[in-house]
Amino acid sequence: MQTAILQALLNGLMTGALIAIPAIGFTAIFAVLRYPSFAIAGYITIGAFAGWSINVTLGLPIWAALPAAALVAACAAVATEQTIIARLRPSGALTAAIGSIAMNLVLENIVRFFYGNDLRGFDVPLVPDVRFWGLRVGMQQIQTLGISIVVMLLVFLFLSRTRFGRAMRAVADNADLARLKGIDPRLVSLVAVALAGALAGLGGVLLGADTSIDPLTGFRILLSVFAAAVLGGLGSVPGAVVGALTIGVAEELSLLVLPATYRGAVGFVAILVMLTFRPRGLLGERAL
Repeated sequence: MQTAILQALLNGLMTGALIAIPAIGFTAIFAVLRYPSFAIAGYITIGAFAGWSINVTLGLPIWAALPAAALVAACAAVATEQTIIARLRPSGALTAAIGSIAMNLVLENIVRFFYGNDLRGFDVPLVPDVRFWGLRVGMQQIQTLGISIVVMLLVFLFLSRTRFGRAMRAVADNADLARLKGIDPRLVSLVAVALAGALAGLGGVLLGADTSIDPLTGFRILLSVFAAAVLGGLGSVPGAVVGALTIGVAEELSLLVLPATYRGAVGFVAILVMLTFRPRGLLGERAL
């Protein structure tokens, strides 16, 4: 039983690191634009299929597919935001959130139109699992963890050390005050959306390399991404990481006592508990 718990904890950390990447993008949009963008699921799917096309159709390795997927998903996010959701934001966060749900359905069906409904797998080499202390972990999981850590570190450095990153934090804290200091909130918002789309695209490729993809890839992980953001504190990038790791571990531990069909319920429970007892999340809101 102890080995099973340790294996679940290890798998949970791997899963959490994967969830953390799009969760950071989700929370960045909320911090800067003040609404939850559920279109992030569509960006995940688009990034996954863009990466699959680079990897399988063109025969390039995964590391080459990652930047291409990030770019395609970022462009999709900016186009979606500028053409549709920006027109809805003046009507309030709820209207924008509903619009983002609709856009997710549109993006999913665009992918379905070009690629169909079949499951597709990335062309990754089959390597034996690494075994130690009675535990095992796949090489693809190790690579995914390493890439996730690097991406998270780069995002933290961007937000804390660069001028534009500090501008994003200023807008997230108080857009009117940031405008008085010469910061253009519209430009910052555009960059925040592009960053969120790029992170979602990266997450889609990493998810697909670990399992497989179809037009519902982003939708399946959306609840976990949303739960991670709520748990950590909507608008807090460190909180999104903490929330993602917590959700990942909780989902894997739940498999020890519950059927796999109830795994998704962990996200609902996490959202319900956090909104009931600590609505601002573990690390607070809008911290970036």
